[in-house]
Amino acid sequence: MMASFIHARLANTVGMYFLLLALWGFWRFFRKEGLNDAFRGALVVGELLVIFQALLGGYLWIVGLRPARTIHLLYGILIPAMIPGAYAFTKSRSGRAEILIHATALLIGVGLTIRASFTGEVFLP
Repeated sequence: MMASFIHARLANTVGMYFLLLALWGFWRFFRKEGLNDAFRGALVVGELLVIFQALLGGYLWIVGLRPARTIHLLYGILIPAMIPGAYAFTKSRSGRAEILIHATALLIGVGLTIRASFTGEVFLP
């Protein structure tokens, strides 16, 4: 049950972290700045957080603690793909438009994280 608690709290952490990164990205966009190394580093930290979250969810699935709705699994696949997807879409450029794409992807990630928390009530088989 401890892993389930950590999974739920980590979801909150990922959501708040993505929100802060999205706000930082929009701030940089409106100041006419692009991606820099600090923002890229923060994206890597966010991706590591969400990958750990997904791996922990996979562990919970294996031990039999499954979400009440199977759509929760789709969120577990989509959310970790947000940052690499934005990076691939921008072809690793660092201009002003690219920061807007990353910030928007992060904001979508926040929405998906919130939605995933509503579909993640665990039931025992």
